[in-house]
Amino acid sequence: METFPIPAPAFSGESRTVSAGNAFDWLRQGWALFTAFPGQWLLLTVVLLVAMLALSIVPLIGTLAANMLTPVFMAGMLHACRRAANGEAPELGDLFVGFGKGGGNLALVGLIYMLGMFAIFVVSVLIGGGGALGGVMTGRPIAIGLAFGSVVLAMLLSMVLSVPLFMALWFAPALVHFNQMSPIEALRSSFNACVKNVLPFLVYGVIVLVLSFFAALPLCLGFLVLLPVVSGSIYASYRDIFIAD
Repeated sequence: METFPIPAPAFSGESRTVSAGNAFDWLRQGWALFTAFPGQWLLLTVVLLVAMLALSIVPLIGTLAANMLTPVFMAGMLHACRRAANGEAPELGDLFVGFGKGGGNLALVGLIYMLGMFAIFVVSVLIGGGGALGGVMTGRPIAIGLAFGSVVLAMLLSMVLSVPLFMALWFAPALVHFNQMSPIEALRSSFNACVKNVLPFLVYGVIVLVLSFFAALPLCLGFLVLLPVVSGSIYASYRDIFIAD
């Protein structure tokens, strides 16, 4: 005999396909979350940027540590987004909520991301650095041209290899933090969701690229607004593709 209430099925990480126009809705919702509590978002963003900058300037391990903690801080920003969506003002403590319960899994996602970025860096250096060094040592115009080509090829390869890594990371912090998914399952579900929604993410990427250009013009101060808006759009896309509410 069934017992009531019947428990809801566990979250499976299944995603749905949405239309390209949803990309505009994600950004509109991100903007709405920001304008609801602009002061609080500016504070969170400044603290986040200072923390990431402080990590990045540490010799040798700083950049690796910043990459590793990226999903942890992303979870904090998304947690603040959920509070804002529920009409609650984001708090500074929200930024560090990823260091609490479930922080180990978020850190593991960060470790995988860090190793991926390091591997891409190594491949780029081996291709671009080797070609550039050979061209400089030869000193001939043709060889120097080939060296420049090697550097450009390395940069393009780095961008191409980074795309699948970003796809796997995009929803992973939300899936780990909100749905308690394991790191590997979260990365896999995030990648599959992005593959199923290539068109809306292409539209989204173009818009964010243009917005980033304008955000960089006033001494990069525009990123104080763009970063929380993008965080809100990530939360909106997560709700749209995975929760569908």
